[in-house]
Amino acid sequence: MTVQKEKIKNKIKVVIITGLSGAGKTEALKYFEDAGYYCIDNLPAPLMLSLIDYFSTEDRNISNIAFAIDLRSGYFFDEIYKTLDELRNRDIEYRILFLEASKSEIIKRYSLTRRKHPLVEDGNLSTGIEKEIEKMSRLKEIADVIIDTSLLNSKELRMAITELMMEEEEKSKLLHISIISFGYKYGIPENMDIVMDVRFLPNPFYIDELRDLDGRDSKVIDFVLRRKETEEFMNIFKNLLDFLMPNYMNEGKSYLGIGIGCTGGKHRSVVISNEIYEHLRQKGYSVKIFHRDIERDSQY
Repeated sequence: MTVQKEKIKNKIKVVIITGLSGAGKTEALKYFEDAGYYCIDNLPAPLMLSLIDYFSTEDRNISNIAFAIDLRSGYFFDEIYKTLDELRNRDIEYRILFLEASKSEIIKRYSLTRRKHPLVEDGNLSTGIEKEIEKMSRLKEIADVIIDTSLLNSKELRMAITELMMEEEEKSKLLHISIISFGYKYGIPENMDIVMDVRFLPNPFYIDELRDLDGRDSKVIDFVLRRKETEEFMNIFKNLLDFLMPNYMNEGKSYLGIGIGCTGGKHRSVVISNEIYEHLRQKGYSVKIFHRDIERDSQY
């Protein structure tokens, strides 16, 4: 007799983005996508459960999903309340983000985009907005977070979502960090936000037994890190990065390039870059490292 192995289900976290048309749902959905959520726009509510079941199996490797649901789905919109009941019955964690804006602001936004409002049939945008406010009132009452975007630009909306919706672990992954070690003799890498010159540290190149090694070798690592000036520098630099990272994220920065350079890009910059990489990785940040010039033949 063949026994079929039951598929193991992962714990799924669901965010439902809803609210008034023109209030910023598209921008919010983009932000959740940047945060690593699998995002789906304008989904009929009854299909949410099927998709959650599909994504929750172990081999899908998807744990965060964001759905944008609003009156564009027409008849299917009213099914959202039955779907929410079923989510609760299944013990599926979800949060509702409701975006709104003043009627005058929505009218202004629609006049700029020239898009059609889902409830405007006779050309009267003001009436359509009022109908939508009434129809969405029940969903607004049960929302976990309500954000009025009337006075917010896209950056400020992202900051508000970060503060009100994101857990600390999610916040740390919003900023993608690239660390590049390099040699000044070959030029500074492009698109670096922070460039740190470590040529003040003693150069292993002038030690015969270290010259042909690189910053991945234990002998070079020990030579660079055991210095008092290196220890003092690392404490200062790590504290600076610990201060900067949360503030960059609060400002909505998505990518950060950190360049660490020495003369040839083979010894000191490699050691320091690896140390900084490990420090940020242990802090939970999304970080990658690249040693640009480590394979070059340096003459000094």
